[in-house]
Amino acid sequence: AKSFLISEAVRGEGGILRNAAGSPFMDGVHPRASLAPRDIVARAIDAEIKRTGAECVYLDITHQSREFLQQRFPAIYAKCLECGIDMAMEPIPVVPAAHYQCGGVVTSPEGRTELPGLWAVGEVGCTGLHGANRLASNSLTECFVFGARAAQAALDEPPLAAFAPDTAPAADGPTGMASSVLSPLTDSSRQALWRLAGLERNGDGLRELQSDPHPLVALIATAALAREESRGAHWRTDFPNRNPELDHQHVTLVTDRKSIFRHWA
Repeated sequence: AKSFLISEAVRGEGGILRNAAGSPFMDGVHPRASLAPRDIVARAIDAEIKRTGAECVYLDITHQSREFLQQRFPAIYAKCLECGIDMAMEPIPVVPAAHYQCGGVVTSPEGRTELPGLWAVGEVGCTGLHGANRLASNSLTECFVFGARAAQAALDEPPLAAFAPDTAPAADGPTGMASSVLSPLTDSSRQALWRLAGLERNGDGLRELQSDPHPLVALIATAALAREESRGAHWRTDFPNRNPELDHQHVTLVTDRKSIFRHWA
């Protein structure tokens, strides 16, 4: 059950976040209460769990009929029943979770990247459509639109030469990382990411994270260090205010073993 995602649409249909005592704790956090942006909700849940010592908070949508829930959320309804939770009669226990992807790969409107033959669509793409928070529950629609564009554009591209694995660039290439598949994250790297670059981060923790043995973890820490403001899911406790000079701007980091360059798009 811990790996099962409760859709943002449940909040959209009026789900209310309550603590273990049944109180709707979001009322004093944001004017939109339980409909606040996802980064604010995630931090508020985390704060409530730490304040009360509870293992979770609860998402209550029992005001909707059973028939509505079965039709609107068939997979969630069935999974909750499998876990012994009748969401029509009792609230769903929830905790914040890391998003799968929040963008990052810069693409053209057709999903083309700077690497020949590599196309990126959906949540992994940095297209400018979403802003500091990915818009809830539209990633599938985005995949349809950009997936179709990428497929059509790829058909018009000349074929690439066959790729031979033994010709992959060495690890001392321009990014300082081999192009071959990286090793999976270890449990210690995952825990360090969640602790130091999760819902909240600061300069000290990110600099500590730069020494992690996994290169992707160090890259995430380096990128987070470069953005000295708080915006959406990137919450810096040492830079809590939003910087209006960075409105409508993306930061792309190009790294090698000696330096970091910022490109303002």
